[in-house]
Amino acid sequence: MPTILMTGGSGFIGRHFCREADKLGWSMIVLSRNVKSAKDLLPKSTEFISSLDEISSDRKIDTVINLAGEPLAEKRWTESRKKLFHSSRSGLTDGLYKFFSHRKSAPDALISGSAIGYYGPGSEPMDESSSGKSGFSHSLCANWESSALQFEKLGTRVCLVRTGIVLGENGALAKMLPPFKLGLGGPIGDGLQFMSWIHIHDMVELLKYCVSNTDLKGAVNATAPSPVTNREFTQILATVLRRPALLPMPAFMVKLLFGEMGLELLLQGQQVIPKKVIDQGFEFKFPQLQLALSDLIDISSENPKKS
Repeated sequence: MPTILMTGGSGFIGRHFCREADKLGWSMIVLSRNVKSAKDLLPKSTEFISSLDEISSDRKIDTVINLAGEPLAEKRWTESRKKLFHSSRSGLTDGLYKFFSHRKSAPDALISGSAIGYYGPGSEPMDESSSGKSGFSHSLCANWESSALQFEKLGTRVCLVRTGIVLGENGALAKMLPPFKLGLGGPIGDGLQFMSWIHIHDMVELLKYCVSNTDLKGAVNATAPSPVTNREFTQILATVLRRPALLPMPAFMVKLLFGEMGLELLLQGQQVIPKKVIDQGFEFKFPQLQLALSDLIDISSENPKKS
């Protein structure tokens, strides 16, 4: 069974992955700034460290899963927050590389987080071969990926997991539900921007696939194969909730309330296709949005299901 070092283990995706790894009997080491809090969220079999120096020099780490990063969508992007976004991603990844570069053995694989923001805005279909467009999200992801690719110097296989909107009991869906349940939901702006999403189950399965599939490397899009426009998303969500979706949020209001963050994360979009894993035979359990939302939302309470 592999020994896996994870950053971001107490986050939304990390918690789900650790629970699945526990079922599989994988050995998980979670690096956390707040070990006490992380222990309350993760399986008892998880080993916790607050510093990389706690890993003994002769201990073999098979895989590193690097998901840590300050959340982007919590509040407006100030210059100080932008620096924090970079340091919590590229800075931490640089620290991981420095740590392993001084050890006798490097990990066999690094599964490192990134985001579809790498591609910048666009309505045309984009896959892993598509180039990125300028903007803060692109530069943030590009720098993060560059830090991760340093591991190739150590002979480590590197997967750059460009994640879309992850749907589950936390994250974006939880924030969308309150207004939609009141019948106050609707498209953002003109609603034509694409939303590339993925069910949390498929997100975890894809990470497991990256760990186990030694032929997989480079950019890997973590999105369902059927992106939708924001207008389509709101209509499908309203249908699942049996509510109307008639109240759009005008673009000027998004810019006024959220500034640059609102422009890049809410008004711009990407139509991203997970071509690499599809070509390798990965099968999504939830390839269509209505199927995913119907699975996730408990209609009896109209809340996300706990999973």
